[in-house]
Amino acid sequence: MNNIIFIFLVVLLQILTPGAWAETESKVTPTEITVRAKAKDAKFIGSSIGGAMVIIRRADTGEILAKGLTQGSTGDTGKIMKMPRERYVPISEGAAGFTTTLDISEPVFLTVEVQAPYIKKQARVVAQTQTWLVPGKPINGEGLIVEVPGMVVDLLSPQTHLYTGLDKSPFEIRANVVMMCGCSLTDGGLWDGSKIEVAALVKKDGEDFAVVPLEIQETMNTFSAPFTTRVPGVYEMLVYAYDPKTGNTGVDQGSFIVK
Repeated sequence: MNNIIFIFLVVLLQILTPGAWAETESKVTPTEITVRAKAKDAKFIGSSIGGAMVIIRRADTGEILAKGLTQGSTGDTGKIMKMPRERYVPISEGAAGFTTTLDISEPVFLTVEVQAPYIKKQARVVAQTQTWLVPGKPINGEGLIVEVPGMVVDLLSPQTHLYTGLDKSPFEIRANVVMMCGCSLTDGGLWDGSKIEVAALVKKDGEDFAVVPLEIQETMNTFSAPFTTRVPGVYEMLVYAYDPKTGNTGVDQGSFIVK
């Protein structure tokens, strides 16, 4: 009889005082995290080149907790590229970022992925890192900075699948090359195009045919060279840009037909 009364009292206590039981449960705490994508040897990847897609996942399950594009400017050139870096001195003031608030009740281990530059599919790089996020302990301000290596290369000429005749030879090979943040390459500039190796690897009918070095032009970001051939065929062209100091590399490809 005593056992029945005890069980009855316990059940009654749960019904009448739900708040007391809820206090034993973990409380959900909104916690902010900011993610930025920074081009290697350059500035932040922002709205001017379509931003970087940020995807935040639970590391253990892969569940997507948040995603979105970085928005804002590429940042202050002086602070990022020219001033000596000091500890705790921010370089991202006004620069593009993605900020979100996660509702978490316990520390969570995150995988943070960036895809950038998002609108340039042939140049898009996936870079990621991992971090713990503790309830009530935001990662904001400078935030979590993910470095994105590479360069954006666009083959401008010859146009893809161009049909042309041998009488049009030499053909102009022309490419546009920028940093992953969209920053410009010029002859002798901060990003010195004359120090970047740009070349076209040419195949004819699937076989190696020629290597054509491209030179920086007066128009910013533009590299070009003539390509002469006396043989008809299907030509494939891979243009690469390579910075020997940083290892930054980018590629674009095209093809054209000479009759």
